[in-house]
Amino acid sequence: MEKIIKQFLSEVNKKNQNEPEFMQAVTEVAETVIPYIVTKDIYYGQNILLRMVEPERVVSFRVAWIDDNEEIQVNRGFRIEMNSAIGPYKGGLRFHPSVNMSILKFLAFEQVFKNALTTLPMGGGKGGSDFDPKGKSDTEVMRFCQSFMTELFRHIGPNKDIPAGDIGVGGREIGYLFGQYKRLKNEFSGVLTGKGVSWGGSLIRPEATGYGVVYFIDEMLKNNGDGLKNKSVVISGSGNVAQYATEKCVDMGAKVLTLSDSSGYIYDGDGINKEKLEYIMELKNDKRERISEYVKKYSKAEFHSDKKPWSVKCDIAIPCATENELNVTDAKELLKNGCKTIGEGANMPCTSDAIKLIIKNKIQYAPGKASNAGGVAVSGLEMAQNSLKYTWSREVVDGKLKEIMSDIHSSCLKYGADKDYINYVKGANIAGFVKVADAMLAQGVV
Repeated sequence: MEKIIKQFLSEVNKKNQNEPEFMQAVTEVAETVIPYIVTKDIYYGQNILLRMVEPERVVSFRVAWIDDNEEIQVNRGFRIEMNSAIGPYKGGLRFHPSVNMSILKFLAFEQVFKNALTTLPMGGGKGGSDFDPKGKSDTEVMRFCQSFMTELFRHIGPNKDIPAGDIGVGGREIGYLFGQYKRLKNEFSGVLTGKGVSWGGSLIRPEATGYGVVYFIDEMLKNNGDGLKNKSVVISGSGNVAQYATEKCVDMGAKVLTLSDSSGYIYDGDGINKEKLEYIMELKNDKRERISEYVKKYSKAEFHSDKKPWSVKCDIAIPCATENELNVTDAKELLKNGCKTIGEGANMPCTSDAIKLIIKNKIQYAPGKASNAGGVAVSGLEMAQNSLKYTWSREVVDGKLKEIMSDIHSSCLKYGADKDYINYVKGANIAGFVKVADAMLAQGVV
C-alpha cells in the first residue's frame, strides 16, 4: 500500500513541482483514500483520484488598476475551476500578497471535498489575487475589484462558477465585484455569494463558518457524551471566522481565552464575553486596528507580541487564522496542556506533522474540509434563495446550517470510526471522495 501511495504522489509531484501547499493537501487525501479505493472494484483502476487532482480549468490574468496617486499598479488574478462533477464550481476569492498557484490549487482541491460533504450540489473552485487590500482606500479597493471582475466575469455565472469571499474579500469587496459584474452583464443574478441581505444575500452568511465549526465540535463532544458548556477554548485569528466562533462558543457556555492576529495574541483569563467581542469587532472590522489595542481597554488581559496562542492551557483549540499556523511544536504544547479537542476553522491550519501527532495521541481532531464547511454550506443556501427569489429567516438558515454540520459529522463517523478512535480526517476524505467519484463515473471520462 505504501508503494502504491508513493507512486501516485510521485506522479502528481512531477506535474506540480514547486507547489508545496497543493502537494500537502493531495498527500493527506491520498494517504486515507487510496487504501479505500483499492478495496472497491468500482473505483480501482479508474484513475479517479488522478483525475481529481488535475483542475478542469485554470485561468490566470493581469489586473491593472490606478491608485490614489494616479500610479498604475499591476497584480495577478487567478481562478481555479477544479471539479464540477456534482455541481457548478463554488469557492471563495482570496486577496492577499501570499496568493499563488500552489495555495489556490490546494484551496480548490480541499473545496471539492468540503462542498461534497455539505450534501449540496456544488463543485469545487477557488480564486483570488496577490493584491493586498490592507492600507488601501475604499476607492483603490473599488478600482481594483472593478478591474479584476472585468476579466473574471467571462469565466463565471450562476450556473457555471459562483465565487464568494475569503481572506481579504469581505462585504465591501463582494459589493464592488457584484456591481461590476452587473454592469458588464446587464443582469442581476446570484453570481456571487456573501452579498448584502438587501441585495440577494443570506442571513447568517457572515457568521456561518464560525458558527459551523462550533456546531461540528459540539457534535464531536456529544458523540462522547460531553458538551461545550464550561469548556475553556483557545482561538487563533480575529477575523470573521474567529469572531463568530467566539460568539457561538459564548452562546453555548464555553469560555474563550484568546484571539490573535499577525502581531501576536491576547489572553483574557476572565474570558472574552459578548461585550468584549463587540469591542474586538469594532477594532478589527471598523477601525482595522491591531488586536493589541484590546489590552488598553481591558487592562487585566495580556498581549503576547509575535507569539501564537497554542501554549495556553485549554480543553479545545480552534485555529481560525491561516494555513499551516499550527505546527508539530504547537501540537506538543497543546497536548502537554491537556487539550482534548481540535477543530479547524481555517483551511489546513495544521501542518502534516502536527496532524499525525494529534491522531497518534487519539485527540479528537476535525479537519477543515469538515468543520469549516459551514461557510460554503450557507453560500449554497444563498444560491438556493437566489434561485427561488426568496429570503429565509435567520432561524431557518441557522437551523439548516446546524443540520448540515450534523450530517457532515455523521458522514465522517460512517467512514472514519475505528474500534477506539474516530479518525475524522479519514472519514471526511472518504465521504467526500465517494460522492464526487460516483458522479464522475456516471458522467464518463470527461
